[in-house]
Amino acid sequence: MALAPLRDRAAGRPPSPTPSRGFLSSTLGKKTVMAVSGLIMLGYLVAHVAGNLKVFFGPEEFNSYAHWLRVMGAPVLHHEWALWLVRIVLLAAVVAHAVSAYQLSRRDLKARPTAYVHRRKRSSYATRTMRWGGIVLALFIVWHVLDLTTGTVHSGGFEEGKPYQNVVDTFSTWYGNAVYLVAMLAVGLHVRHGFWSAAQTLGVGNARRDRLLKATANTLALVLTAGFVSVPVAVMTGVVS
Repeated sequence: MALAPLRDRAAGRPPSPTPSRGFLSSTLGKKTVMAVSGLIMLGYLVAHVAGNLKVFFGPEEFNSYAHWLRVMGAPVLHHEWALWLVRIVLLAAVVAHAVSAYQLSRRDLKARPTAYVHRRKRSSYATRTMRWGGIVLALFIVWHVLDLTTGTVHSGGFEEGKPYQNVVDTFSTWYGNAVYLVAMLAVGLHVRHGFWSAAQTLGVGNARRDRLLKATANTLALVLTAGFVSVPVAVMTGVVS
């Protein structure tokens, strides 16, 4: 094992990285962290959009669902314990995803300090905007929490325990709709490329599955975007009021 560094030194090359760096320090390790954390967030988005669509069944149904989130796991778990567990796991996934993305970006810039002279022709719009889309989504998460969870930036007077009315208030303003619609388009692009990338990183993709994986990524992106966007559109058009 000690002969490799000696050969490198004799040839004038820097010593090769040692295994002590660990898998998570490698590029593949960071991509794996991004893939797993991204899939956790995707699972949350699917559950979240399903819950959001309950707004079409009226305030009683939607408010009951919001109440259930706070008591799920009872009587084994105390009030809101399960909800806070979900929040902690989700926050850990978001942080791990963002940190890994930043580290990979820095590593990529160091490896190639000069920009490509020509863009790769086959790179999609979603691929080219993944980094900016991630920043947009990070800012949106902060705004969304301050708007509909804490009520700090909520318009119309935040009412604790009345999420239906709070949603209607938010989407009754032009800026609430603008912020949400832009963020949901970013979600669609991010999911479309992210699901495909995660499949490749985790070794799920191959020549036979490529078409199915691409179709699944496109379908998930479309369904999630349409589901999330339908709520502000319904408020704007008076379907939900």
